[in-house]
Amino acid sequence: MDFDALLIRFFGTDDITTLPPERVADGVAALRLQFGFEKNEDERFALWCLMFMLGIEPDVEEAFQDERDRAAAREFMAQAEREMGEEE
Repeated sequence: MDFDALLIRFFGTDDITTLPPERVADGVAALRLQFGFEKNEDERFALWCLMFMLGIEPDVEEAFQDERDRAAAREFMAQAEREMGEEE
């Protein structure tokens, strides 16, 4: 999963902190739209992970039908939170 590539795909940069708010909003809208249409489970999971990192993720129960995907999403959240806690 290449977060930088996904950021560039949806926001045109790998550093969205440099973008004006309207450009961020446009990227978020495109990301949410693609997530809604995405059929490939691996790609869908990657999109959800990016949304989680941006704080805009849909609820795990609503985002994934398969319990394995839900469990993977929960594990990703826990791991990301552990890593963010280590950085503080």
